[in-house]
Amino acid sequence: MRLTKLPQCLLLTALLGVSGCAVFTDSPHYRGISVSQSDLKQLTPGVSQQADVQALLGPPTFVEQYDPNNWVYVSQVTKMRIARTEGVTQQKVVVVTFNSDGSFKSATQKTLADAVPVSMDGKQTPVPGGSPGFIQQLIGGVGSYNPLGTASDNSGGNGASALGGNGASSGLGSGF
Repeated sequence: MRLTKLPQCLLLTALLGVSGCAVFTDSPHYRGISVSQSDLKQLTPGVSQQADVQALLGPPTFVEQYDPNNWVYVSQVTKMRIARTEGVTQQKVVVVTFNSDGSFKSATQKTLADAVPVSMDGKQTPVPGGSPGFIQQLIGGVGSYNPLGTASDNSGGNGASALGGNGASSGLGSGF
């Protein structure tokens, strides 16, 4: 039995449509250190030390900048959404607080439901050096790309020249 063009096209369209469903069936990705309730129960306030916490939970995701006695553990479960963008499906943040002597004080947990939505500001931050013209954009980066990551003779300075500031010791580079 020979298929005509219309059924062949419909079959091909159906196959392509079904293969596109793979975008919606991606497996979840686990990130960070997930701290369980049983882990937190093993910590005793005033007795457990920072070394004990790190041995039990691992190193923190980050230490708070203005209070180094707060260690933050963040874990997320993400899953691909439409158009291959990632979406956070679960999030847990555990803040472990220590006393000034380094002993465990408390632990607080937050979930994705506790997150505060922050809207982006539509304003733009100006970049030092003004806005480059078309030709500067086109040839401004010529010679500054180094795929091997090794030091070269024209890399002098502290990188400020790429932002239009002082700092490059040679005339070469990608300044505007």
